Amino acid sequence: MKPWSLLIEILVILGVTVTNIEAERHNKDQKERNITTQVSVKQVKHFLSNILERKKSINVIKKKENLLEEKSQHTLRIRGIRNKDLWKRNKNYLKNQERKNFTDEGDQLFKKGVKILQQSKSQKQKAEAYILFAKAADMGNLKAMEKMADALLFGNFGMQNITAAIQLYESLAKEGSYKAQNALGFLSSYGIGMEYNQAKALIYYTFGSAGGSMMSQMILGYRYLSGINVLQNCEVALNHYKKVADYIADKLEKSEGIPVEKVRLTERPENLSSNSEILDWDIYQYYKFLAERGDVQIQVSLGQLHLIGRKGLDQDYYKALYYFLKAAKAGSANAMAFIGKMYLEGNAAAPQNNATAFKYFSMAANKGNAIGLHGLGLLYFYGKGVPVNYAEALKYFQKAAEKGWPNAQFQLGFMYYSGSGVWKDYKLAFKYFYLASQSGQPLAIYYLAKMYATGTGVLRSCRTAVELYKGVCELGHWAEKFLSAYFAYKDGDIDSSLVQYALLAEMGYEVAQSNSAFILESKKAKILEKEKMYPMALLLWNRAAIQGNAFARVKIGDYHYYGYGTKKDYQTAATHYSIAADKYQSAQAMFNLAYMYEHGLGIAKDIHLARRLYDMAAQTSPDAHIPVFFALMKLETVHLLRDILFFNFTMRWKWMKLDNTLGPYWDLFVIGLIVAVLIFLLRNRYG
Repeated sequence: MKPWSLLIEILVILGVTVTNIEAERHNKDQKERNITTQVSVKQVKHFLSNILERKKSINVIKKKENLLEEKSQHTLRIRGIRNKDLWKRNKNYLKNQERKNFTDEGDQLFKKGVKILQQSKSQKQKAEAYILFAKAADMGNLKAMEKMADALLFGNFGMQNITAAIQLYESLAKEGSYKAQNALGFLSSYGIGMEYNQAKALIYYTFGSAGGSMMSQMILGYRYLSGINVLQNCEVALNHYKKVADYIADKLEKSEGIPVEKVRLTERPENLSSNSEILDWDIYQYYKFLAERGDVQIQVSLGQLHLIGRKGLDQDYYKALYYFLKAAKAGSANAMAFIGKMYLEGNAAAPQNNATAFKYFSMAANKGNAIGLHGLGLLYFYGKGVPVNYAEALKYFQKAAEKGWPNAQFQLGFMYYSGSGVWKDYKLAFKYFYLASQSGQPLAIYYLAKMYATGTGVLRSCRTAVELYKGVCELGHWAEKFLSAYFAYKDGDIDSSLVQYALLAEMGYEVAQSNSAFILESKKAKILEKEKMYPMALLLWNRAAIQGNAFARVKIGDYHYYGYGTKKDYQTAATHYSIAADKYQSAQAMFNLAYMYEHGLGIAKDIHLARRLYDMAAQTSPDAHIPVFFALMKLETVHLLRDILFFNFTMRWKWMKLDNTLGPYWDLFVIGLIVAVLIFLLRNRYG
């Protein structure tokens, strides 16, 4: 047995050594990436200084034209050509040619930068892309200038400079850039680097939406839905949200959906550091180890994460296919179905191949797998590799839907909605769309919104349609900022994180509203004056509370109780605590409200109701047990003391207030006394 135990020990040591080497390599790569990024930032800043000096891209072209004109005139004089018409023709031709060459070079650099950015898997590659954008912007490319302005605003690669960003945006806005209009509207609405002006912000957003900005459309939709600086108007909100939802739905139908990880900064620090939305590097390494050891479930999970780029991992088709193939070899039906999906849609690792897709979908379907059944249904529905056969498609979709697969439920709904191979039946379409929407299927939510908006197969409801469209709109590519904002916050770049969260908050994301308020409340940000932080945080907590955030509702109560960003108002604080307690069963709100009833703050004093609320708080949350125990002990002790002190002496002595005798913090003194008595009793019992 000794040789076996020795071998096991050696393997364990080797495993630990390999892990340590990998960790060291990771840290080394991280350092190299940071150094490279710093060098790249210097290069980018060099180009930016050139852009900002010129202010307008058109000035770049004009300077080149003037030089060209002087050269051409000098050449014509030497040759003695006196024909003015010929000289003008040559001048115009050369000017146009120079402008075209200059513009073409800028366009090529911009396209190259976009390509690198789309394929980038490291900070170094992203930095290279922004160097190309800076060069293109230096040549007057408006799209590249937009990219650089965004980089300055959001602090990409640690080069945040809001003043410089505003200069670029103002220059771009004059050239008709709808992205610049949207950015200026956002900055005006918060007063970041600009005057706080909601009317101006609304004008910028209106121009931005007219120019085609989906973000401006979404912001206006949220403003009209909530009545923010405009009259509340559901129909106008519906119009704005529908335009964005149509755009998103088109992307989703092409399988271009964006995974959205929304991390709440209001969670406890220990939960935030190991948030379920983001996969830590150590945990990822552990999962890789398990996958290599043959854990089929982990192999499928890692394959899915790499397939769509979830939980902070980069999208990597090669890794996804690698893990799926390993799991499929072990007999996993889910893995077979996902391989079929990859070949059906086509990508770098698995080029589009209907025959291969059919093979893997069939293998999965033979095992009764819902994803495989749905895949076969898609092949027959669209006629990919097989003749179009709606009857077969319907059969496979029904089998997959019965197993609860939401995509199959949506597909059934779509068949009945559009009348593809079946009679149109809006009632059945609504049924299947609703079932799929309960699992969060985005296209099902989109079609439900469409039905509510038009009153097709269901009673028309503008409010319901807007809420559903809003959910679809929040799947746009701009939601990627949730991840970058979270990582910026973790890295200590508070200003960059705040700007990104604040933009998402302006677009109506509840999580971003509470995160922005949380950052402002900490007063760590430097891009806003200190005196503006609490009022702005209160505004954002209020918007988050309206969207159903219980924690935000309690926060509003706290702000009114303590007078943060507003006047002290116990009555308003009690109102918000009551809403949080009654509607959301918040233990914190119950405790706060009990305290207010106990002391008669903003509401009539009621000891019995205070006791009840304390008990409810303890029943609602285990974390409230200890605070409630001490609060009740204090309450009962004070009540008992008052009875003892004043029962026999009411005829001789006037009522005495404890505040006058023991001071304003007498309740803390009583709690300390109770704790001391309890310790004394416990010592005597076990002594």
